[in-house]
Amino acid sequence: MENYLPIIWVALGVALLLFLNMKVKLNSMLALLISAIFVGIANGLTLPDVIASIKAGFGGTLGSLALIIGFGAILGKLMVDSGAAQRVATTLLNKFGEKYVEWAILLVGAIFGISVFYEVAFIILAPLVVSIAVEAKTPFLRLGMTMVAAATMAHSIFPPQPGPVALVDAYGADMGMVYILGLVVVIPAVICAGIILPRLLRNLDRPVPPLLKKEKEFTEAEMPSFAVSLLVPLTPAIIITAATIINYFIEKGSTIYQIVNFFGSAEISMILAVLVAIYVFGIRVGRTMSDTMKSFSGAIEGIAMIVFIVGSGGAFKQIILDSGVGNAIASLMQNSSVSPLIMAWFITALIRIATGTGVVSAITAAGIVGPLMHTFDVNPVLMVLATAAGSNTITHVNDASFWLFKEYFGLSIKETFKTWGLLLFVNSIVGLGIVLLLSLFI
Repeated sequence: MENYLPIIWVALGVALLLFLNMKVKLNSMLALLISAIFVGIANGLTLPDVIASIKAGFGGTLGSLALIIGFGAILGKLMVDSGAAQRVATTLLNKFGEKYVEWAILLVGAIFGISVFYEVAFIILAPLVVSIAVEAKTPFLRLGMTMVAAATMAHSIFPPQPGPVALVDAYGADMGMVYILGLVVVIPAVICAGIILPRLLRNLDRPVPPLLKKEKEFTEAEMPSFAVSLLVPLTPAIIITAATIINYFIEKGSTIYQIVNFFGSAEISMILAVLVAIYVFGIRVGRTMSDTMKSFSGAIEGIAMIVFIVGSGGAFKQIILDSGVGNAIASLMQNSSVSPLIMAWFITALIRIATGTGVVSAITAAGIVGPLMHTFDVNPVLMVLATAAGSNTITHVNDASFWLFKEYFGLSIKETFKTWGLLLFVNSIVGLGIVLLLSLFI
């Protein structure tokens, strides 16, 4: 029983968080920090260790995400205020029609999910999705779920994202086959979670979040071209992907390697994209620098609370990690006799639910299951895909992406579980099902 206490305290901490947020109506940031302190103390961390974990989690999360969220919001706001988002929306609607536009969003979401960090993909695509939904007279949450389903699944399954790369290495899998069989897993999973599920849900019609509202309807002459409107937000994806490819041909640690990876980082590529957007979506379309900077500052003002809530979610996550929940789950599953694929998925899913971090859950599960690979009669590629599907399972209040989705789209916690949580769960379950089906033939 003692071995499972960390899990029990985390569950009680989550219950406390939900009570403070939903019943007491306490701000999410404060509720997260109070719950994190409770879980840390209950799990036996010393008071100085609790403070250290909160600082490390808050600072570590914002250290990697604050610039990305901030510059992503700026890029999205510049697109909305210049008519670029409207241009992309109207063009996709004209090409695909209202009936099939969600398939276009699914494709774009998958491309961004493979190319850039999930948070970058979400922040850049959110204003586009809302613009398309407004033009198509469709609830934006319906199309938002389509985009997120594609982006999260692609991000979880395909290299060069860090989780899949770590899994390929841990299981000794063939990366080429991960791409090939990954497509077989991803396509039905995102169709179920991103196309079918939103059509089954009711009450998705929500008012457009203030940050994403268009201030005016643009004329044909006022809007940038479709190519420019799409190319600028794709700039980070292009730079990051190019850097990943170039790395295969240059010596690690060399000067050129450092330069390539400097510009190929998420932060620098986002800064470059924003600088391009200031000119293309500001000066070039006839806006003054002063007017363009109003969009810049307006975007930062709009996401300030989101940034602090995401940081508080990181503090809660760090407390959970430092409380030994991963070890408790590992000991729980070590003597199990279930299928290796199901075991890998289940361990990863438990760790993802407990810690709120996809990469951490994937790498931790691989560390638990990887050493046992020689005892399993299973294809390493399928182990990669099963673990990746587990890392993409339902998440809750300890996941920074949960709060990003909730706050950016202006939802309640209940609505976020109903949309974000449910689509990830469907993604993960269908993904596992396809992997198990493939195991009958491979």
